[in-house]
Amino acid sequence: MDFVSKHIVEPGQSVKLKSLETEPQGPFESKAEARAFTDQMVGKLCELQYRLHVEGRQSLLVILQAPDAAGKDGVIRKVLGRMNTQGVRTYPFKVPTEIERAHDFLWRVHQCTPGAGQISIFNRSHYEDVLVVRVEDLVPKSVWSKRYEMINQFEALLAERGTRILKFYLHISSGEQLERFKERLDVPAKHWKLNLSDYRAREKGAKYREAYEDAFRKCSTKDAPWFVIPADKKWYRDAAVSAIVCETLKEMDPQLPKVDIDLAEVRRAYEHEKAELQRELKGQGKS
Repeated sequence: MDFVSKHIVEPGQSVKLKSLETEPQGPFESKAEARAFTDQMVGKLCELQYRLHVEGRQSLLVILQAPDAAGKDGVIRKVLGRMNTQGVRTYPFKVPTEIERAHDFLWRVHQCTPGAGQISIFNRSHYEDVLVVRVEDLVPKSVWSKRYEMINQFEALLAERGTRILKFYLHISSGEQLERFKERLDVPAKHWKLNLSDYRAREKGAKYREAYEDAFRKCSTKDAPWFVIPADKKWYRDAAVSAIVCETLKEMDPQLPKVDIDLAEVRRAYEHEKAELQRELKGQGKS
């Protein structure tokens, strides 16, 4: 399956979340098959991320947005977080601090974007400033309505610098979300996730869907596309995200630097040192 074309939001496309599936439709015959596929993709991701890090020219920004309990943390833990952490950083964006509120809305985000050779993962992002602030009426429409173009310009700036951007919306049904809320109630180890604001957000579900739909239509671009991923089944969610990230890194085609050294000379030096070590060990009575 071409996960990219199946789930991408084309530039200017109008999306109605109510009409999009939250349950996966193929291509896996079982959960085990999907998980094996994800493991395979993660293996390729690790190889490509190594090449990206060593090449040191390009970078990747992965943005995760979703209703609560849709699985942002799960995607990070099961897929993206399995890459080498020397070249990968995860940034969870929570309620802005007093210092962050004293700056423009992109200030706290810009300093977390990936440098050359690195990957940044945003758990929530600058899109909260056209989602939460809009639905919760934290700033007037005259303020948040201008931010779509600011976001597009910001992401275009990153792309010009050599950063590829992938934006994922994890699409979970109301029923599945409620089931996961129940699990948080039933499992003591998950009680820390309990929050009454999550239930209040459900009451504004239609408004949040409308806000997301506007963000998709106005901010899905060639250089920074949105993808809507069915998230009721965790195994499909993980497989789709891993495949899209893997395909993107393959397109970026990071290259290991050319070796500017006489390999034959290095090999001779190695053989010399090996022979010296063997003579030393033999003199010590060691084989």
